[in-house]
Amino acid sequence: MGCESFGARSLACFVKTDAGKILIDPGVALASLRSGLFPHPLEVAAACRIKEKILFVLEGATDVVISHYHGDHMPMRKEDPYQLPMEALPSLEGVNFWCKGPEKISGLSAKRRTEFSDFLGFPLPASEGRNSDNMDFSPPVPHGVKGKGFGTVMMTRIREGDEIFVHCSDIQLLDRETVLKVLAWKPTIVLASGPPLYLSYRIPGVRKEAFENALLLARNVDTLILDHHLLRSFEGYRWLKELDGKVENRVLCAAEFMGKEPELLEAQRKNLYEKMPVPSGWHEAYEKGKAGFEEYF
Repeated sequence: MGCESFGARSLACFVKTDAGKILIDPGVALASLRSGLFPHPLEVAAACRIKEKILFVLEGATDVVISHYHGDHMPMRKEDPYQLPMEALPSLEGVNFWCKGPEKISGLSAKRRTEFSDFLGFPLPASEGRNSDNMDFSPPVPHGVKGKGFGTVMMTRIREGDEIFVHCSDIQLLDRETVLKVLAWKPTIVLASGPPLYLSYRIPGVRKEAFENALLLARNVDTLILDHHLLRSFEGYRWLKELDGKVENRVLCAAEFMGKEPELLEAQRKNLYEKMPVPSGWHEAYEKGKAGFEEYF
């Protein structure tokens, strides 16, 4: 429903079961700068489409899961115009919330957790390690590389008959212990953030370690969907196709899983500005809410 292969930063996922309608990580964002450039209007439009989908499914959702408190995974208190504002949410009365607890999160994440709780009017639960009739939630697992100060996230397992779906949020396939926890849940379908290859200069060895972990996962699940951090570069898409070529099971991005062509807009930002120049003042006007797409683009 929302991923980089749909044009904006997100890992929003909607799962319908006999027991309910579950929305995981209802958030969206855009990189404030890539190649020294602000988001292109095409990226802004993609983010708006994802927001609309999230708001639509929230109307009938029975459960909402928040894996962690980053702006591309949850509604925000108007931190920037590209994210999903809390004020836009429909009534969430009667919805069950399953949220990452306050342990092992940054001060900023703790602030956002409190803001969301205050907005809803009730304390957010700490759901790590808990379960319901058809859902299980992991203990805290690393957000990327373990022990590097990137915090932790909560994974979600949903059971429906013979199908077991696991949403791995921002694990980035950079911790073998986390991958083994996923496999212990015996999933048939996994949706996970792949490694941030566009930042590999900051994290030496990220490509090799993540590829080995991805191979282990891909060989043991029927369908592996990798997206999010991975598809912020075309290098990541090539990495995905290389992985797909080494296993018999399905390996693909979220857009391909939904039968659509991937739109890696952030990866194309520089080219988008060259092919579709943006008039002076568009970005500032959009941020201030004084102009729509029609006036400036």
